[in-house]
Amino acid sequence: MIEKINEKEIAISLRKKGKTYSEILKVVPVAKSTLTLWLQSVGLSNKQKQRITQKRLDCSIRGGIAKRKQRIERQNNIINTSKSEIKNISKNDLFLIGVILYWAEGTKEKEHKPGTGVAFSNMDPRMIILFLKWLKDICKISNNMIGFEIMVHESHKDRLDEVKKYWSNITGFPLNSFSKLYLKKNKIKKTNRKNIGEKYYGVLKIHVKESSNLVRKITGWTDGIFEKVFKI
Repeated sequence: MIEKINEKEIAISLRKKGKTYSEILKVVPVAKSTLTLWLQSVGLSNKQKQRITQKRLDCSIRGGIAKRKQRIERQNNIINTSKSEIKNISKNDLFLIGVILYWAEGTKEKEHKPGTGVAFSNMDPRMIILFLKWLKDICKISNNMIGFEIMVHESHKDRLDEVKKYWSNITGFPLNSFSKLYLKKNKIKKTNRKNIGEKYYGVLKIHVKESSNLVRKITGWTDGIFEKVFKI
């Protein structure tokens, strides 16, 4: 009993010095509920309250940093594990990848608009690189048959030279290949879009000259893939 009284006195003394519950519990090892009961009538000065508030804030920040670090580690582990599951990509694999990419992001021929050529649009640089490789390696399309258009929000009209240099570096094509550039008007002032900062380079459209027959081939390939999948 005497020990408990001494512990209570120590706890009260520490609290009056502006110590937090966590700091007191390191010195006085009792249940937090007991500590709360002991300290409920102990008043604190504004300076002491500020110290405790700052301590809690610092603890919260440290906890947030630790959680973020753990999340990033888990994320990287998942990515690296799944990355290792991809083995060698064969030429046929690349063929199928390109067809599916175009199926998702490419221009299709319409009954009311026959003769549509190959056109593929995206803002993901890796997807652009992969599609260009598909055109060259699988479809045997030469560079002189490939053209580009860039679509950028008008709010980035002062960065057009930077945008063109970016896509030139990504594709390996000279700057004069990116003379066709269109500004998209911003209809909404407030947006939740994240791709509007300095890392925004618009959408790149790849088009292939005289390629209406290639569009028809791609249509046949996508039909074939769909039919084979559902025959498995």
